[in-house]
Amino acid sequence: MKMVNMHEAKTHLSKLVEEVLAGETVVVAKAGKPMVQLTKVGAAGAARPLGLLAGQGKELPGCWDPDPELEESFYGTSEPAPAPKVAD
Repeated sequence: MKMVNMHEAKTHLSKLVEEVLAGETVVVAKAGKPMVQLTKVGAAGAARPLGLLAGQGKELPGCWDPDPELEESFYGTSEPAPAPKVAD
């Protein structure tokens, strides 16, 4: 593992990247305190096939029917509120 200070890392970034690609681990420090670690980005994994779960889901009858209780919680009651009565 190689440790370099921030100024050196800015000055020699290309060289440090080549060292990381060669397998070296590089730690960048600020005032002697390790701050970040340069590492090689891993290769992307194999692409997953589309439609992997096709046909395995079930839709129950009535699952898209409106739910009056849920609609009331969002929109309020469908009947207008009675008008307040004026005292006789």
